[in-house]
Amino acid sequence: MKKAVVALSGGVDSSVTAKLLQDKGYEVIGLTGKMVNSQAAETVVKNAQRVADKLGIELHVFDAVERFNEKVIDYFINSYNTGKTPNPCIMCNQFIKWGILFDYAIDVLGADVFATGHYADIRRCADGIYKLYPAKDEHKDQLYFLYRLGQKQLSKTIFPLYHYEKAEVKQMAIDFDLPPKDSKESQDICFIQKPVTTKSYLLDKFGAQKGDFVDILTGKKWGEHQGCYQFTIGQRKGIGIAAPYPLYVIDIDPVKNIVYVGREEDNYKKSLKIEDLNFSYTPQKREFDAWVKIRYNMPHKKAHVRLFDDCAEIEFDEPINSVTCGQSGVIYDLNDKHLIGGGIVSK
Repeated sequence: MKKAVVALSGGVDSSVTAKLLQDKGYEVIGLTGKMVNSQAAETVVKNAQRVADKLGIELHVFDAVERFNEKVIDYFINSYNTGKTPNPCIMCNQFIKWGILFDYAIDVLGADVFATGHYADIRRCADGIYKLYPAKDEHKDQLYFLYRLGQKQLSKTIFPLYHYEKAEVKQMAIDFDLPPKDSKESQDICFIQKPVTTKSYLLDKFGAQKGDFVDILTGKKWGEHQGCYQFTIGQRKGIGIAAPYPLYVIDIDPVKNIVYVGREEDNYKKSLKIEDLNFSYTPQKREFDAWVKIRYNMPHKKAHVRLFDDCAEIEFDEPINSVTCGQSGVIYDLNDKHLIGGGIVSK
């Protein structure tokens, strides 16, 4: 009997994943990472234990607090402090879920496979290379968050939900009478719990820092703000400036604490550079056309990619809005949209 270790959060997706693998004859073990010392984290552990008890499986709780603080929370705070907008989920996947949890599952628990409730499809191609393909549910497809996984991780990972729609998974949770069957899906940052917001969280870290709103074209001062870390490229709401036309955040200078604003048309660019590259497999060409996304919830955009040793240049066929330093530029194959790799958007 093959052993599957499931990253069990106590939510619908991971719970159904565990049940499906159990029904397929796997010896299933739950593995829950405790990311922070908080009541919310304790609730995650309790919910995961409820699922494990329901399925009659063993649950291991892994203390990932120190590593999570170093690789996710510190990264999150430092990014905002340097004028960037981070994506903590991507770093959590690289260093926590497919870092210390993956290693624990394979090396310590002796798993044949590591399973999660992500919506993505892993295929072993004829040449022996593992590639990530879009899931059936295009609204839940999560390739964007998985681009930092390599062949080692992909060869030992399975995603049982890839050929299901989210609605089907919710129904299965009800049919299986799993504990989280009625739970709502959370889109929040896991270490920032309501009523705390990202803005108030950062304000507590950095304090008020008086700075100026400056017009990106004319240099006109539009007003003042309390810290450039409170803003992100493309932001329109919450700027708090009375102007005869909508203003958008176009650029951020963290050294001078200036937030540059402009009109919507000023928010479009045709090219960008990404650094800190990671590829699911080694690309055969150094220059090629591809689909590219610079945010999870945006359509794929056609672009030309040039790879260098330490960066990649991306030229889009048409201008795109809100190119944000610190977010990820993710590259997909032009023909079937399988994941190639990506990097961090830099100026």
